[in-house]
Formats: sequence, structure tokens, C-alpha cells
Amino acid sequence: MIWLLLASAAADPVATTIATMTIEEKAAQLQSTAPADPKAGLPAYDWWNEGLHGLARNGHATVFPQAIGMAATWDTDLVHRIGDVVATEARAKFNAKPASADRRIYEGLTIWSPNINIFRDPRWGRGQETYGEDPYLTGRLGVAFVTGLQGPDPLQPKVIATPKHLAVHSGPEAGRDGFDVDPSPQDLEATYLPAFRLAVTEGKALSLMCAYNSILGTPACASGPLLNDRVRGDWGFKGFVVSDCDAVANIHLFHHYRLDAAAAAAAAVKGGNDFNCGTTYAALPDAVRRGLVSEAEVDTALHRSLDARRALGIAFGATSRWSSIKPDAINTPANAALALEAARKAIVLLRNENARLPLARTTKLAVIGANADDLGVLQANYHGTAVRPVTPLAGLRERFAEVAYAQGSVLADGAPVVLPETALSGLRASYSVGGREVVTRAERHIDLDLTRVAAAPGLPVTGYVARWTGTLTPPGPGAYRLVLDQAQCWKDCSTHDTATLTIGGRVLHDGALPKGRVDLAWDSDGQPQPIELVLNHASQDETFRLMWLPPEEPMIAEAVAAARTSDVVVMVGGLSPDLEGEALQVQVPGFVGGDRSDIALPFAQQRLLAALKATGKPIVLVLASGSAVAVDPSLADAVLALWYPGEAGGTALADVLTGTTNPSGRLPVTFYKATTDLPAFVDYGMKERTYRYFTGTPLWGFGHGLSYTSFGYDRLTATASVASGQPLTVTARVTNAGRRDGEEVVQAYLVPPRRAGGGLTSPVLQRQLVGFQRVSLRAGKSATARLTIDPRMMSIVERDGRRHIAPGAYRLWVGGGQPGSASGAWTDVTITGQDMDLPK
Repeated sequence: MIWLLLASAAADPVATTIATMTIEEKAAQLQSTAPADPKAGLPAYDWWNEGLHGLARNGHATVFPQAIGMAATWDTDLVHRIGDVVATEARAKFNAKPASADRRIYEGLTIWSPNINIFRDPRWGRGQETYGEDPYLTGRLGVAFVTGLQGPDPLQPKVIATPKHLAVHSGPEAGRDGFDVDPSPQDLEATYLPAFRLAVTEGKALSLMCAYNSILGTPACASGPLLNDRVRGDWGFKGFVVSDCDAVANIHLFHHYRLDAAAAAAAAVKGGNDFNCGTTYAALPDAVRRGLVSEAEVDTALHRSLDARRALGIAFGATSRWSSIKPDAINTPANAALALEAARKAIVLLRNENARLPLARTTKLAVIGANADDLGVLQANYHGTAVRPVTPLAGLRERFAEVAYAQGSVLADGAPVVLPETALSGLRASYSVGGREVVTRAERHIDLDLTRVAAAPGLPVTGYVARWTGTLTPPGPGAYRLVLDQAQCWKDCSTHDTATLTIGGRVLHDGALPKGRVDLAWDSDGQPQPIELVLNHASQDETFRLMWLPPEEPMIAEAVAAARTSDVVVMVGGLSPDLEGEALQVQVPGFVGGDRSDIALPFAQQRLLAALKATGKPIVLVLASGSAVAVDPSLADAVLALWYPGEAGGTALADVLTGTTNPSGRLPVTFYKATTDLPAFVDYGMKERTYRYFTGTPLWGFGHGLSYTSFGYDRLTATASVASGQPLTVTARVTNAGRRDGEEVVQAYLVPPRRAGGGLTSPVLQRQLVGFQRVSLRAGKSATARLTIDPRMMSIVERDGRRHIAPGAYRLWVGGGQPGSASGAWTDVTITGQDMDLPK
């Protein structure tokens, strides 16, 4: 027996290493910033890396549409290919150093993506990171992204994917550290867990991230019933669980579930959380000494975690088939082409009154709106740095002969926007190192992403001085506020940048940028003034922007003047990552803490849109956002959802507006008419939420999306009866009845024989997406769409959380959207046999 144990240890280098470690050394390796352990042969490794829609926060990378835009493609193959590129670029950067090199934050191969939470409420600022409101669509896209990241063999992953945030997590951002969610058993099983189940059982995800919130009184990162029983027991998960950052500390600081750090760390380990993003697991030695958790339990958590490094081929003498990927695999032409394909497919044509679109290239455009020329709107949150980003304004200028531009307004009252090119004439930038000028060039505005990249070729990443000079030309007299804005480095940072702003010979600011932002008053008589801005970039600070809050009247007047000279107005509005996102420090009308308090187009843009409408010019409204925006459709002839489109967003928009690309995106969320259509934001009950349970009339429904052509459906066939527990196959002929080539997204919805739920709080299921397929058709051509519906998608979830397949008569709709909103056809299906319970 002793020989067998020794042989087993010899065959398991992770176990052998753990056996030599002290409890303090073990605790150190269970924290996200793990130090080097020479005795164990482990270099320093920071487990935290991001790849939500491109490799993030570590210099140049291919930037794809934000996750909600990827979801709007309804294209699992595309999402899989995006995941593969993210993994390839992560490996390319990793392989640029020896495998034994220390890795700081955002340099590792453990990717904390995708976010597969359900976007249950459009007010949640982080909903942009998700694949929308439907569990099935989210699950299928989640599987595609996970398998794209990890590669074909989970035993030799390219990188490790980490679906997050398990579970029942979707705002509000304020209070998220101590928020307790009380989902019903029905909502938990029918809505909040299915995507995670798919990511584990089918996607074979090797890691999961537990959420900040509590579920039914127990912090998610200390929930044995969730992590041990459901995830590891019912789903067979074999990987490791990481906490959201500081979620273990929250167990005692905000949830008050335990009284101190040691007890919180013990509760997390015992509850099934393996390692801690943060430092609370430093208290594990104390927890072991106090008998709150055994060292054997700590060993189990550590083995799961370190085994991931072994599988990646970066520790314990292991090698990887992916170690040959070279740095030149980053930002390849193929990757850029994929980003453009994704941006094109993500655009949803919501309205096209009187076939206003597409536009002839000879059309004289007035491009209006703060989102028309903003880098952050392209890149969204959790992003890399695009090498050649194309804003909507830049893309439209490439395609149309005459383009006038005016910013027109801020996005929301009280929220600054980037100072536009129209206010900065003759802007020159000079970059110098050690007093020696290295680069001089013309720039249109001051909007830099400096995250581990040089601002210009020939410059170091940090340690230079940037100096901008030009003429500040306001649209009119009034009280202005200028804002120096910088996203400051927050980890391992000893210094921050300084800046000096001079206008008309008067120094408005000279010195540090406290908390990354300086607001400055500037009263203008409307006359041009010389401007000089000097940035001493001597730190790891990540962005730098010159922004403003201008008076409204001259801005609108400038936009109206541009509109009157045009044939068509293209207003690029919506939201921005400055307004919606993770735990933002923003509180202006309609927005608080990163979330929204009102889903309507912000008032500042409503006033601008009304003024443009009054000119009588045709209006194309382009909504750049990460969530649904309620608008009055009568104010625009055409409306498109651009989302946050990634590096190629401007090119993709121009392609769609000119008809070079036929729009084919479909909504992954419901666009409600007003905030009053929604239950309370803090209510996690699904009653009257999402298309599955909403009984009202939406502005535009889930699955909606128009085309420049039309599609018809016939020859719908499905097995008339199917035995309980067996898959259902359905086919339909889809015909492109128009004059343009196009892509249709075939959608199948199942209506159960009786509506599960009901009562005061339980939702009543209206219909459920059970299948979808993209079909590309030339004008006048037909093809057969074939969908195989998994038996689990034909199940019903009762109020007690029991999932079962009930015999009876079902109705199945197959079409280009939900029943009644697009062309399609119904068929009847009968499930025969016995009522069948399904596993959790």
C-alpha cells in the first residue's frame, strides 16, 4: 500500500509539490497574485487576465464587438472563431517570454471570460458584457466562446476559460458587495443556471468564477449547495473555482456571514471556492490553526488550481502544443477581417421606414453626435488597445464624398464628452523623450488609449512628454467646463501622470490629476483661443482625454446648421462606457453608479434629435450602446443598433448604410418602450421580464432585425409526435424573396401545452427559444434549414424547480423572429410517453 501511494505521488507532480509546502506557502499560491516559489519551481504568476471581446488590458490586440454585439450576430461559429483568436493572441504574448518568467496582471493564460449572466434588466450597466436575456442563446454562445478559447482538447488547453459570475448576478452595481438575491426555485433552474450548466457539461469549461452576491442568504463564493453539490456533483465539474475580486473578503466585510478574514476564507474553501482573487486567503494559515478548515481541504483547492498551470504546460515540467505561437500572431490581417465580419453581423436594423436605407454613396451626409467619433465607444469595457480603430465618422468619410460633422450635444446632461475636432483646429502633437523630440504629427482630438502601448511609433510605453498645440474654437459664447480625464493605474503603481493646460495664455491647471480627473471652468466669449496641453506620461496610467461640458444652445445650432446643408442626417447617439459599466463613479440624470435609472434615450439627445427632426431632413439614428435604449421611432426614418462595435465599427457601419453589407443582426434583448414596463431593478423575479415572461408590447422584441431583402418560409416539417426524452428534428424551406443577397437568422420557439408558473410572483412562460441557425441566401434562392431540438429544451420548470418533460400538445414556430413579428410558420408537435424528470 505504501508503495502504491508513493507511486501515485510520483505520477502526480502537483501532489508531490503540495506535500513539500508549508501552509503559508499554500495560502500564497491560492491568491490571484501568486508569488514565485523557487522550491516548488513556480515563477510568480498573476491569475487575472481578461478576454471578453478580445485580449484585454495588455497592449495591442484585436478588439471585437462588445459581448452584447457578439450576441446580436446569433452566430456560434463566429463567436467560436473570436474565442480562438483571443486565445491565440494571449498565447502569442505569453510565449514572447520564457515559460519560467514571472507574469504580472493581464499576462497569464487564465482568461476570466465569458460573462454568461442573464441580462434580465436593461438598467444593469454590465449587461453589455453578456450574451443577452435568453438562457438558451447565452448558453450556446457561451459554449462556442469557451471551446474557442480552450481549443479542441481540454486536457491541453490553449488558455483556460472562466465563465462568470456564478450565479444570479445582474446588478445593481451599487451594493453588489453585500447584495442578497432570493430567486425562486423556478427562476433559478429555468433562467439563472442553464447557461452555466451548458458551459460546464458541453463546453467543458476548466474554471468558473463565483459572484459577489449572496443567494438565499449564503455568499455565492461560500455556497456548498451551489459549488459542491450542483456544480461539481450534478454537473460533474472537474476544474477550479475562483472568486470574483475581493468577494471572499466581502463574506465578512459586507455580507457579515462570518466575523473575520480567517473565518471568511475557511467558509469559501469549504463552500467550494478554490482560490481567491484578492488577499483574504492569506488568513488561511490562521483558519487552519483555529480548526475552521482542514489543511487537507486547502490541499484539495490548491491541487485543483495548480493542476491548471500544469495543464497549460507552464509548470511542473509540462509542455504545451501551443508554445510555438509567435508574437506576430497578434493583429494579423485575418484577425482584423474577423473583427470586421463580427461588427457587420452585429448591426441590427431596427426600423427602415419607406426603405430609407441603403444610401447612395453620393448622398451628402451630416454626421451628428458625440458617439460618432469616440474611441471608448468602439472599445467598450474590458478591452484591448486597437491598432487601427475606425470610428463611425472616419468610416463614413471613407465611403461618402461629402460629410459634415457636428457633435451636437453631450450624451447625458452633466456628463462630459471628448472635445471634438470641430473645436480644435490646427491641432499638432509633439512627443519627446528626455527633451528630444521623437514624433510630431497632426491629431484630430485628444483621446488616447495608453494601456501598455506607446502613444506613437518610436516612443517607449511610458517616460515621455506629449505636447498639443492648436486653436480652441468654441461653437459659441457661454460657460464651458473642461475636463482632463485619465484612467489611472490601480495596481502596483507608485506614480501618476501630471498635466498642464493653458488657454489664451492663462494656465487653467498645472500638476497632478487627483483620482484621474480635473474639472476646470472656462468662460468663453465665443472667439478662438490658442490652446496648449502638456502631459508628462511617467507612469502606467492607461488613458488620457481632453473632454468638455459645453453650453447646449450653440452645440445644437451647430448641428442644425450642418443638417440643413445635407441630404440625410446620421445621428450617432446612445450611451457610452463612461455612463454604463462596472461600478462607475457617475451620477447624472438617468445614470447612477454604472447602472441606468431610466432606459430612455438621455434627455440631452432627445432635445438634439427633436431639433434635427425639425429641419425636415431624413434622419438615420444609430444607437451605440451596450443595452436597450427606448426611443420614439417616429423621430427617425431608420434606426440601427450598432452596440459597442470594436475596432472596425466605423467601417461596418458604412458598409451597412451603403448596402455593401446587408444587415443581419438580431436583438439578443428586448427593447422596452419605457422604464415603467419593468419591475423594480432589485427584484430578481422573472415575472414580466424578458420576452419569455413579458406580457406587454415591446418597442422591438427579442430576435427582431430587419434586412434590405425579405425572406419567406414554407415546407415546414417536424416529427408529428416524439417520445418523451427524444430530440425533435424540424426542417423548413427558407427563400430570399428580394433582390439582394442576405442572411436570415432562422429562429424556433416552443410554446408548452400549459404555462408553468402563475400566481402572485411566479412568471408564466410565453414561449422559449429552442433553436436557431444562420442561413446565407442569394437573391431569389432557397435553402433548407434543419434544426435539432434537444429534449431538455422541450422541458418545463415548475414552481418548485422541478424540470420535466410533460407529454402533450406543443406548438412550434419557425421564422425570422418571434411569432407575429416576422415571417414564419407554425406546426403542432405532440410529446408522447411518460412524464420524465430531468437532472438538475
